[in-house]
Amino acid sequence: MPARRSPLALASRWLLWLWMAGVIVAAFRAPLAAGFAGLDAASPQTSRIVFFHVPIAITSFVAFMVAAVWSGIYLWRRRPNADRAAAAAVEIGLVFCVLAIVTGALWAEVQWGAFWNWDPRQVSIAIAILFYGAYLNLRGALDDEETRARLSAAYAVLGFVVAPFLFFIMPRLFDMSLHPTPGTSRMEPAIGMVVLASTAGFVALFFWMQGLRRRILTLAAQRRAIEIPGEI
Repeated sequence: MPARRSPLALASRWLLWLWMAGVIVAAFRAPLAAGFAGLDAASPQTSRIVFFHVPIAITSFVAFMVAAVWSGIYLWRRRPNADRAAAAAVEIGLVFCVLAIVTGALWAEVQWGAFWNWDPRQVSIAIAILFYGAYLNLRGALDDEETRARLSAAYAVLGFVVAPFLFFIMPRLFDMSLHPTPGTSRMEPAIGMVVLASTAGFVALFFWMQGLRRRILTLAAQRRAIEIPGEI
């Protein structure tokens, strides 16, 4: 018999979907952003990608930080649930990371004439995908549960250093970026409010998805424990 969902869980889910629906409506009613590199009169609506591309990229960073925290908890307490939570965070974080690079590429093709321009921000997020993709490859290459959890946790803890470097430091090491900067773009308060609302919505969506994925991994572990006695 399936577990009954609490009224609070159901209410929070509906609130999340209503919030995201409101963000989508607001994104297409907000004023256009000014000062974006490459923005021309032929495609002014493309600036609305900022309401999705930026929050999605921020959410992927949050996901990798969450994975690092859960990995640190695993190394400290050796709780399998913490390992599963970290793995779920990386998996969902990679989904958001891929969405960030895809939405950025679509905007780049319109504004700069090519999907890929070797922009420092494009390169840094591609490296992030490779780094965390290697995490999943590491997990898939190890059969022993404890060894896999321990090595994966140690790898993910590196995210405390790697993710901030790739998302915030590396792109600023070069002056060749085509991306708008605070000094070249002007963001009206209405635009900033929609970006913040969208970011809050996507982060909440990540935590919801991460919770679902963690429960799926837990059920899979319980099933293995039944099929293979002694395995947790």
